Amino acid sequence: MNKKLLSESDICAKYITPHLVSAGWDEATQIRREISFTKGRIIVRGKLAARGQVKRADYILYYRPNLPIALIEAKDNNHSLGDGMQQALDYAETLDIPFVFTSNGDGFVFHDRTGMNGVVETTLPLDAFPSPAALWSRYQTWKGLTPEVERMVLQEYYDDGSGKAPRYYQCSAINAAIEVIAKGQNRLLLVMATGTGKTYTAFQIIWRLWKARVKKRILFLADRNILIDQTMVNDFRPFGPAMTKLSTGAKTIVRATDGGANASIDTAYEIYLGLYQAITGPEERQKVYRQFSPGFFDLIIIDECHRGSAAEDSAWREILDYFAAATQIGLTATPKETEYVSNIQYFGPPVYAYSLKQGIRDGFLAPYKVIKVHINVDVEGYRPERGKRDRDGHEVEDRLYDQKDFDRHLVIDERTRIVAGKVSDFLKESGDRFQKTIVFCVDTEHAARMRQALINANPDLAGDNPRYVMRITGDDDEGAQQLGNFIDPESRYPALVTTSRLLTTGVDAQTCRLIVLERDVGSTSEFKQIVGRGTRIHEDTGKLYFVLMDFRGATQHFADPAFDGEPVQIYEPGDQDPITPPEVEACGGDLGEGEPPPYDTEATEIPVDGAPPDISLPPDAAEPRKKIYVNGVLVTVLAERVEYLDENDKLVTESLRDYTRKGLQRHFASLDDFLKRWKAAERKQAIIEELEKEGLLLDPLAEEVGKDLDPFDLICHVAFDRPPLTRRERAAKVRQQDVFAHYGPQARMVLEALLDKYQDQGVLNLDDPGILKVAPFDRMGTVVQLIKPFGSRSGFEQAVHQLQAALYQEAA
Repeated sequence: MNKKLLSESDICAKYITPHLVSAGWDEATQIRREISFTKGRIIVRGKLAARGQVKRADYILYYRPNLPIALIEAKDNNHSLGDGMQQALDYAETLDIPFVFTSNGDGFVFHDRTGMNGVVETTLPLDAFPSPAALWSRYQTWKGLTPEVERMVLQEYYDDGSGKAPRYYQCSAINAAIEVIAKGQNRLLLVMATGTGKTYTAFQIIWRLWKARVKKRILFLADRNILIDQTMVNDFRPFGPAMTKLSTGAKTIVRATDGGANASIDTAYEIYLGLYQAITGPEERQKVYRQFSPGFFDLIIIDECHRGSAAEDSAWREILDYFAAATQIGLTATPKETEYVSNIQYFGPPVYAYSLKQGIRDGFLAPYKVIKVHINVDVEGYRPERGKRDRDGHEVEDRLYDQKDFDRHLVIDERTRIVAGKVSDFLKESGDRFQKTIVFCVDTEHAARMRQALINANPDLAGDNPRYVMRITGDDDEGAQQLGNFIDPESRYPALVTTSRLLTTGVDAQTCRLIVLERDVGSTSEFKQIVGRGTRIHEDTGKLYFVLMDFRGATQHFADPAFDGEPVQIYEPGDQDPITPPEVEACGGDLGEGEPPPYDTEATEIPVDGAPPDISLPPDAAEPRKKIYVNGVLVTVLAERVEYLDENDKLVTESLRDYTRKGLQRHFASLDDFLKRWKAAERKQAIIEELEKEGLLLDPLAEEVGKDLDPFDLICHVAFDRPPLTRRERAAKVRQQDVFAHYGPQARMVLEALLDKYQDQGVLNLDDPGILKVAPFDRMGTVVQLIKPFGSRSGFEQAVHQLQAALYQEAA
């Protein structure tokens, strides 16, 4: 058998896999082939989105399920033995795999990324591939695994039999956490972008440690009921009766009958989930967590730990300090790193980080496009004319009001209507006025006015159902009750919601397609949380990307170099400074409107009798003066532009036509190069699919060009400035040449119909016999009957290739 004539797949089946099995690798449990470990980046242009190429490993070898230790890149025998090593190393770095091999069927090149044996790359004959025990021994030495640590590292994942498995980065996070815990580290931080499955990752960590009986009692802490309740019914469900919620409703907290006594806690469970607010408070009797002994919990998971739980002066830090002997894992999408406050200072550097940028590149998170709208009063400011009076008849202070004043100190009704109109226009132009939309406003009063303005801008749909637009804020019970319906993909109402800060975090709005920024966003951390409301992909409803419509310049945070980089410690003490960052931020410093105060005020979550003390701020404490309402101001939109993410994760403002031209010119060296490749391709559609994988989408480009061009003319015209011909003009030229003359009448009838199909619909795969099953061919006869005049299927394909050659003859 001549190896040179074998495909890559044949090389794998006949040479590589048999030698792996001979070396002791179990084909059923340890060898996996052609594993796509990313989803393929989603590229957005215009209203269309397409997935780019996935990353696919030829082989991944597992010592145990979800514990990959080796990767093999295979090539056919026309390649050299080491071809593909650079690609394999790139994959191995992403997947955190130490041992990398390449093969063309003649042998293996082995690259040892651990650096433990001096020689990094060696060549091995086919029959010398290392056994699982040999590679695991190297892995043990590299990681320094003792027998006790190894027992924890090898504990299996939870498997419900459905085929669901952790994504590659979740595996990396879980394995990294288990490993450092096994080695005795008791404070660790996991940083994972919103929508990447932090809770599921935490569940698998807990499951493995719990099943190994290393951590027998676990506490999961959060600061919102929705985070607890969603976790219990979704990711943590397998814990079953071993799990409970710490609350009076679940009767795990029992109120004392004596007003001065402490509440009691049911200690019969192993997995506890609880709100900070339910187990502590400003009074001694509210500190229910002290009913547990300090050593009761072996493991504590702190969800959304960026919200102040670990801050030195936090009211909730006392819980972590009380259970100091427990291993504590902080989970966050946005580690709180400022000049003065640091989660890294408490938990240590992240043992694993998976960023928003990486999630978008891998295709697990939705990319975004940004629409920036500049309003004249925002850009130029507003100075009232002499004697200008507000709605109450009071004279407006004569000064220049800027964007930060609007809706916080001064309200211009016309500006609110402009914003609501632009949002509504976008929804109408998109063709889907029911796409889930969140409008972030300055405060609850602004959210109420924006709701009213959106209703007035959409009187038809708001009239059909009053829940089409709703305000969802912490002080609006009716609106807050609709939160579940808003995040439910099956629920149509509400479609548009206005809020201030209630929806900034902790809301799994999978189908949210439009986020409107109508307030300043002061910190990059908060901005990342807002962006996270849109990054979830929902394949069932076709939600592959989302739009940020920015009226306040908040998207300037995209330009922050630290926007999505690795979390860093910013506090840099001098020679005489303490190592601990200064304690200047009070508890709840980044809790906003609608978020629970440091201690819950709901009686159902406070295990004490009587009403808790009111420690909230007065409603107008944040506004030292009354808002000024003015109207009669000329408000216009000065400019509007759309920005897209390019292949380097930068927002670009160039037109779709310019973007595509540059991409096509990178793909094809010259017009001659393109013409040769087009002529040589028997299947023209393959070239279009190849371009789509690179984000070069021709359908929206054709719409922008506005001519009835097929992909060939579109590429020639846009990329190389060649005068185009329409499909009708090309078809007419073929008819004038009478290229069908040597065929019989039945064959000519089929070819004429194919030419009509091309002319009317721009079909490129004319040689696919499947096209003969649809109109108008289904009325002309069966596929067999239509192919028969050509002698055979190959005769039909040859005739169609001649037709295609005639279509593009003058171009070649």
